[in-house]
Amino acid sequence: MRNPLQRFGSALVLATVPLLLLASCAEAQNTMTQNPGCANSPVSCLDGKAAITISTSQGDFTVEVDGTAAPLTSGNFVDLVKRGVYDGTIFHRVIPGFVAQGGDPASADPQTPPNRLGTGGFVDPDTGQQRQIPLEIPLTGEAHPRYGQVLTEPGLRDRLKLRHGQGALAMARSQLPNSASAQFYVALEDLPQLDGSYAVFGRVTAGMDVVARLENGDRLVRAVVTGAS
Repeated sequence: MRNPLQRFGSALVLATVPLLLLASCAEAQNTMTQNPGCANSPVSCLDGKAAITISTSQGDFTVEVDGTAAPLTSGNFVDLVKRGVYDGTIFHRVIPGFVAQGGDPASADPQTPPNRLGTGGFVDPDTGQQRQIPLEIPLTGEAHPRYGQVLTEPGLRDRLKLRHGQGALAMARSQLPNSASAQFYVALEDLPQLDGSYAVFGRVTAGMDVVARLENGDRLVRAVVTGAS
């Protein structure tokens, strides 16, 4: 039997394969290496925290995204919420005891073939290009997050500001660290084996029982920013 990390890694890679079609691996890595962080971000970073209510076919839950620790990833998520990108999408990959993953814009289209669900990202109408953001990992003792680096060394993992506790909100991506776009997941249990490999940027603050009831095919009806601090 495959262990959870193997199952999850495969799931995320399969979920975002088309992200690799925009540019070669070298091109994608070069772009993000030269333009890391908020100074050259494709989206405005979030200053502070924001509360977002997510209405689903199972009920509502609330997440808090943390722009104080992960400003770029949080800013990307808030921007997509305000654009209505998530409205009508589905949770295409729910693994009990592991994660509930959704946010593929293509899943809002009922004509999308089932085998394509979980393979899309957000295409910015202003550029006609799919938006990708770098892996963002904040550490205690450092003024700014690290970008584009998977951090799995024990000494670094001990300093992570945001971890994969139950209810953690994080970005899905392909094998490339800098390939996250729109897809996100909620950790259904503590998943320390994922710490430092995927960008955690918030947590569920209310309605975790709703998240726990989600099944494959359940719909994200609407996401709304309901507060900021």
